Amino acid sequence: MALGYVTFITAAIVCIGIGVTCTLCVSPSAFRRTAADLKNRIRTVAPYVGVTVLVLLLKRFTHEPRLELSYALDWDITEEIYAVEGLFVAHLQTIVPDALIGFFSAMYMFGFPYLLVTALVLYFLLPTQRHFKELLIAYALNAAVGSLFYTLFIAYGPRNHLSAVSGLMYEFYPQTQELTAEVSANTNVFPSLHTSLVVIVALFAWRSRRDYPQWFSIASVVATLVVISTMYLGIHWLVDVLAGVVLGIWCVLTAERLVARAEGEADRVSTPGDGEESIASDISD
Repeated sequence: MALGYVTFITAAIVCIGIGVTCTLCVSPSAFRRTAADLKNRIRTVAPYVGVTVLVLLLKRFTHEPRLELSYALDWDITEEIYAVEGLFVAHLQTIVPDALIGFFSAMYMFGFPYLLVTALVLYFLLPTQRHFKELLIAYALNAAVGSLFYTLFIAYGPRNHLSAVSGLMYEFYPQTQELTAEVSANTNVFPSLHTSLVVIVALFAWRSRRDYPQWFSIASVVATLVVISTMYLGIHWLVDVLAGVVLGIWCVLTAERLVARAEGEADRVSTPGDGEESIASDISD
């Protein structure tokens, strides 16, 4: 019952968030153009959707075998992570008022899926589907690399390793634990995929800031709060978050190049004149 209820509430809040964001960021003409060009857009993005869905399904259905392999390998890096950062998360929980537990829990549970889904909706509504394609591939890369790390390394979060750290969200909202357990094990914290995915969304929001200036502001704020929530709630270490940032940047850069090659643009990572900006070109500048 708890799982179904939390899933329903999450889906409802995400849908409301998408509606509000589209109202703020998207012109009515964009919806008309999308409706008129819907079949062509679906045909164009179908291969990328297929690849991403395949990767996510493989991740889902290999979860148990990968977990068993991870335990068999027994490469536990929790102590090494703790040796690097110490009690950072414990200090963070001390500094942030308890009154914000509900707020950061909402950011973790609802802000995270809101960012991932809203970004796809917004980019599908653009005349060019380049951002949409690259975002899908970035998601797929993130899932694939994250699964590899979670298989190779065992790492327990600070709430499971330090008595000084509390699992705040699960203590105050225990019904959320059933949902998170469905998608991840408590040994899967390095790197933080919540962090890597919101970094991906934030980077794409920055690239599309000319098309969606309001979205860039919204995504930046929500992404930052999600990252903070992963540590404040005792789920991830600072090291996990930093690794997630690196993974997110790598996924965006790699997705640009893969889509460019798939589109027959081996020497470019962005189509001239399409109004889109390239992360790779901006970094090189």
